[in-house]
This record gives sequence, structure tokens and C-alpha cells, in this order.
Amino acid sequence: MDRIPILKMGRRLLVTIQVDLLDQTALALQDDLAERIATTAAQGVLIDISALEVVDSFVGRILASISGISAILGATLVVVGMQPAVAITLVELGLSLEGVRTALDVERGMALLAGDERSRGGH
Repeated sequence: MDRIPILKMGRRLLVTIQVDLLDQTALALQDDLAERIATTAAQGVLIDISALEVVDSFVGRILASISGISAILGATLVVVGMQPAVAITLVELGLSLEGVRTALDVERGMALLAGDERSRGGH
């Protein structure tokens, strides 16, 4: 099973998904991210899904779950690079991804996280 690398950048974690997100890989990512947020006290998590061309309801639910886990552990989650077909599929599946903040690209996603950290008194 492929593991998705999680990079630490200061107080943030960066995840770039470059492979098809199979169910086991998605579950492993959820567990790995929860562990890394807790051990690094990350304040923000950015997940780049620009390489994903297709998602199913399970992957959509995992993204929503990761958002909830991140919030409970004190980190803001931003998902970037969502392809139009992925957004359409998520809406058609009835998955609104409540609590998941989105941005068009990594640069805008990092700006969102930086603004959130400033509002919480971070550096």
C-alpha cells in the first residue's frame, strides 16, 4: 500500500496527493495526518488534490473526516487544487464537505492558513 508523504513546513503540514486515492491509502492518510498533527502541534494542514481526477463518496467522506479530526486537534485544514470534475462529483454525491476550506492553488491555500494563524495569534 502506498503511503502519502506528509511534509512539515514550520507550523504547517503539506500533503500532495500524487496517486489515485484508494480506500486503504485514504484511511492510512487520515491516521497518519492525525498522528502528525498531534506530534508536531501543527496549526494548519494543506492537502493538494490537483492530481486527483476522480473521487468517490468514500474519499469525499474521508476528506470531511480529516477536516473534523484536524479541527479537534487544533489545526485548520485547507484543500487546494480541486478539479472541476471532482467538485461536480462531490456535489452530485451530496457531499458538501462542511468545514473543509478550499482554495484554487497552494499559494492561495497557504495564504488562507497564514491569515488563520494571525487571527489566532500565531506567527
